[in-house]
Amino acid sequence: MWDTVLDWDLVNGRGPIVATVVAVLACVALLIRRDRRWWIRTVPVLVGVSVAVTLLIWWLVEGVWQPFPDSLPLRVVAWAGCGVAGVGLAVVSLWKTSWRRRVAAVVVAVLAVVASMLNINAYYGQYPSLRGALGLPPANEIPFGDLTPPTETPFHTEPDRPLVESWQPPSNMPKQGKVTQAFIPSPVSRFPTTRQAYLYLPPAYLTDARPLLPVLVALPGQPGGPTDWINGGQIAATMDRYAAAHNGLAPIVVMPDATGSTLNNPLCVDSKLGANETYLTKDVPDWIRQNLQVDPDPKHWAVAGFSYGGTCALQLALRRPQVYPTFVDISGQQEPSLGTREKTVKEVFGGDEAAFHAINPLDLLATRKYPGSAGAFTVGSVDAYLPQQKVVYDAAIRNGLDAEWFEVPGPHNWHSWAAGFVKSLDWLAARLGLTR
Repeated sequence: MWDTVLDWDLVNGRGPIVATVVAVLACVALLIRRDRRWWIRTVPVLVGVSVAVTLLIWWLVEGVWQPFPDSLPLRVVAWAGCGVAGVGLAVVSLWKTSWRRRVAAVVVAVLAVVASMLNINAYYGQYPSLRGALGLPPANEIPFGDLTPPTETPFHTEPDRPLVESWQPPSNMPKQGKVTQAFIPSPVSRFPTTRQAYLYLPPAYLTDARPLLPVLVALPGQPGGPTDWINGGQIAATMDRYAAAHNGLAPIVVMPDATGSTLNNPLCVDSKLGANETYLTKDVPDWIRQNLQVDPDPKHWAVAGFSYGGTCALQLALRRPQVYPTFVDISGQQEPSLGTREKTVKEVFGGDEAAFHAINPLDLLATRKYPGSAGAFTVGSVDAYLPQQKVVYDAAIRNGLDAEWFEVPGPHNWHSWAAGFVKSLDWLAARLGLTR
């Protein structure tokens, strides 16, 4: 029963609707009074203060703090305002009233905050279940130490032939893959990683004579972390569905701590912010090859990411095509940014414009060729980043780089990101040697 509760759908289920209806009814009940001054003075002041506090928070986040370069959607700001108004109503209801009404006020405050958070989460699609929202491990997670170590006789594929055409799954192969965690150190880059990486291992990897599977390194947005692909991206369910249709085969997905902390923005470069590029192109691949039994051929390796991670995936593929000749850029920006070009060049590159141009995707596409590389660009149809994504895609086409465009319905959130990744998956699997 507890597992059932933990796996309630917080995005597409009835949770946000029920919470909103209950919160509205509770607020209405608390609002009802026969006191004329309450309606003439207190309620208008409450509305005005709630609007002012919401606008202040909005300004502090976007104008002062600036934890991420993109703006908060109006829908998110509105739901945050509803939460502020509910708490404000509870506060003004505590004075000169009965103890029952004080208890009701506390309940209203809790309901308002919960309803606000659920609706904001439903917009972004960040936590599809209570399990993820509470930071609990996925139901299909196993300890890394429980994995069978690399075997001496893995299944070898025939050269130049898709793996799905030669692989025959054993009868005891599990029907679903597993998720696990491991710490990926940074012996070369010394990049300050603090969080465990997440890994998805498909059913075929969990067999005795496992095939040498391709690798996908999946990067989060900013703010974000390794669990984002597990929660919002639901990568395990996506890969399980793909594996079920392809004899248990799917890429191994490695989700490293690509930023070092939730709000950190290392810009996916080697700079005074840390050797982030070296970590993702040297330390992470080295660890994967040393600790997992994978296809060592770089042609069967790819990097993907969404938002900040999409920009980072593009940067890594253009800067280190020998490591990641295939990429999936999901709702990325046209250039790495801390908000503005001026701020980025000043704070990260010490004012050195040439250093910025050396890592900027548009500059790289204008000056280099990538004959062995290919990439997919995916974006939501009403995503604010669509124009930027189109600029980069057009630059890739002009460059001659093998590029695909996948557009899906939706804005800049996990609904579009996950759908875009799914839409690109057949193309990706063919690039990685799983299928034709």
